[in-house]
Amino acid sequence: MASKVYFSDLRCEPGHSLLKILEKLLIVAGIGNIDYTDKYTAIKIHFGEPGNMAYLRPGYANVLVQELKKLGARVFLTDSNTLYSGGRSNGIDHLRSASSNGYNLLSVDAPVVIADGIKGFEYRDLPVEGGEICKTARIGAAIADADIIISFSHFKGHEMTGFGGVLKNLGMGSASVAGKMYLHSDSQPFVDQELCKSCGQCIKACNHGAMHFNDNHKAEIDYSKCVGCGQCVATCNFRAANVPQNTTSINLNKKIAEYAKAVLDGKPNFHICLIIDVSPECDCWPSNDVAIVPNIGFAASFDPVALDQACADLVMKTPATVRDSMITDFCPDYRKQEHDHCHCEDKFRVIHPNTNWQSSLEHAEQIGMGSREYELIKI
Repeated sequence: MASKVYFSDLRCEPGHSLLKILEKLLIVAGIGNIDYTDKYTAIKIHFGEPGNMAYLRPGYANVLVQELKKLGARVFLTDSNTLYSGGRSNGIDHLRSASSNGYNLLSVDAPVVIADGIKGFEYRDLPVEGGEICKTARIGAAIADADIIISFSHFKGHEMTGFGGVLKNLGMGSASVAGKMYLHSDSQPFVDQELCKSCGQCIKACNHGAMHFNDNHKAEIDYSKCVGCGQCVATCNFRAANVPQNTTSINLNKKIAEYAKAVLDGKPNFHICLIIDVSPECDCWPSNDVAIVPNIGFAASFDPVALDQACADLVMKTPATVRDSMITDFCPDYRKQEHDHCHCEDKFRVIHPNTNWQSSLEHAEQIGMGSREYELIKI
């Protein structure tokens, strides 16, 4: 049976606003059908790495907060610490980064709680019912202890999984530091020596001391130290650092789906995705490239699998940004100057050819998280 996915484009009538569009979407999609009265309600969100400007603006989050508070929720905003270096690798810096990006009580009327604590050690081992790879999932305590889960996701590309949407936000984003290390445990990247330009950016970016120059002054990975976080892949501008072809991406996506299932099982949940500023890579990096497609709209559903599938389909159907974007850097026809724009059907595979984003949705459907079949209801 097809799941319902509600969608609104971004056209604003006079006197209207994008915030009003989001508010209407939440109501029509049925966010109020859950009993929130005095329930601890976690909004799982990404606060944005300092320097990245593609993350979701706090004004959008405040619309969601206000709607949930009207419904009686004890609402808080949350995310877990990162595995890599940066402004969100521990609870203190993470709170500071969230505040500097506008996630504070002045702009969003709800507290920010770092789910796995100051050092990333606060987690719960949750069962993964029907898991193929994971039997338990190490989930940040604040998320695991919440009564209700609301995912609020920015839809974009991702260098390890193809795209990041609901499942990525919930699965990877809810994992504690130890959980993230397990998720990445078979995702160790490699460096193509011929493509390496010896710029050293990957060495500076690695939080685990795994990157170094070899005798030929090319970047090389010490696998005894590598945790597979992918920071070198995101940092490299020359496609020298890569994940192994497809297999690694499939395993990672399956693990992420299973971690997301652990987060949601037994709890009321609802999901919102904003398909705007669709950057080619994750909001975890301290910069962002130009969007690969124009802004598309907002979508919401009770089914996380259907919502991710619908958002991916909308991106595929939208003409690519054809000038000065990563799409045109790597689209084969465009680079050969055979066409004046990108005709590639799978935009995520164009920019991240070693990924397999479909695997996350296929596996999530297989383990009972939802359906890839959906009815898109435009409002």
